[in-house]
Amino acid sequence: MLADALTPPTEAGGPIQDLRVRSVIAGLCASARYPDDGGPRRRPDRDPADYHDYGFSIFPEQGELIYLLCRAMRARRVVEFATSVGMSTLYFAAALRDNGGGLVIGSELVPAKVDAARRNLARAGLDDYAEVRLGDARLTLRDLGGPVDFALIDGWPTASGPSLAREVIEIVAPQLKVGGYVMNDNAEPDFLDFIRDPTNGFLSITLPLKGGTELAVKVD
Repeated sequence: MLADALTPPTEAGGPIQDLRVRSVIAGLCASARYPDDGGPRRRPDRDPADYHDYGFSIFPEQGELIYLLCRAMRARRVVEFATSVGMSTLYFAAALRDNGGGLVIGSELVPAKVDAARRNLARAGLDDYAEVRLGDARLTLRDLGGPVDFALIDGWPTASGPSLAREVIEIVAPQLKVGGYVMNDNAEPDFLDFIRDPTNGFLSITLPLKGGTELAVKVD
């Protein structure tokens, strides 16, 4: 079960010191569950709205790495696909606030999850640092309003054709500044083909987080 794998940060440990933020993250970890039908990885034909009450989120160790990298690079503008219930959004928004300000732009297709993400951000006191856009990320993320420091690509499986992760990275990559990071959660083969092709301007490694997390930096 996903809930068993999501270990919330301890009260004393982890890079985020704000206990209000940590409490919201811990609550999301405690309530995490996975559908009995195997979820979207086994049922890519299902409508995302069918899983409106399931939060498919990054793990806390991935979020803590996002937080640290964003703090180190003094990130101001970041983007994520997909937002789900806002777990990753919380880590991004906390980093931007602690950097002195900025904006995380998220995209989510399911209205109920947009509402949940906004509630979680408000509970954490971080809603001023996030903009969650409702709709298809291939449309909502075409204009990010300026150079992006960090992109999280944690998309939805597709039954055929290019993965959404591949389509979204092709939209986001030109808007990412040199020195900016991309993290990918699901290791879609065609996404990896893109990010590991040196002609696309990235250097990439696989980290031993959540069974394999791809982290890339834009160098050209």
